[in-house]
Amino acid sequence: MIRLGAGRLERIAAVGAHCDDIAIGAGGTLLAMCRARPGIRVDALVLSGGGSEREQEERAALAAFCPGADLRLTVLKLPDGRLPSRWDEAKAAVEELRAETDPDLVLAPRTDDAHQDHRCLAKLMTTAFRDHLVLGYEIVKWDGDLGRPAAYQPLSPEHAEQKVRLLQEHYPSQRHRPWYDREAFLGLARIRGVECHARYAEAFAVTKLTLDLGD
Repeated sequence: MIRLGAGRLERIAAVGAHCDDIAIGAGGTLLAMCRARPGIRVDALVLSGGGSEREQEERAALAAFCPGADLRLTVLKLPDGRLPSRWDEAKAAVEELRAETDPDLVLAPRTDDAHQDHRCLAKLMTTAFRDHLVLGYEIVKWDGDLGRPAAYQPLSPEHAEQKVRLLQEHYPSQRHRPWYDREAFLGLARIRGVECHARYAEAFAVTKLTLDLGD
């Protein structure tokens, strides 16, 4: 398996359309990075759920997924399932995030995600963060839109298990969903691990990548 490093990471930006998107798509990666780099800054933006039970869940969850990090989380109140109709507000939020941070890595939804909210946010990210490494995370769901990712972050069994445990612990409002269980999350991580010669992994889409292979 070919490996490319991202160099020294000091700042990460992570965005989600809904509370729990970031944790589902990149929770294991956040755990691994934050444990390896105490004090790393994580600027997180979630477009919906503000002022509700879901915001409380998100704040507790991301604090657990980013141990020892300088976490700065903003949760807005845009309507769930209606983000394309609130394009201007979503764009303004993403541009404000960009003005506040110059991250070494951006974690965001995939541009080909079947959910309209995820897709809307993903397209905004590539315009605001043009010169950054943007990794598009995947979210298992009814739509069945999982594809062939280009990048993988191997996860230790400890991080994979902890991700599943934290998802179940911190998002009780989502436990009624038929796909929101240990088998779904750990099963996908196992499949992505098989694809990159690891036990478990999270997978990401890469829209554009510039290489630095020499002078």
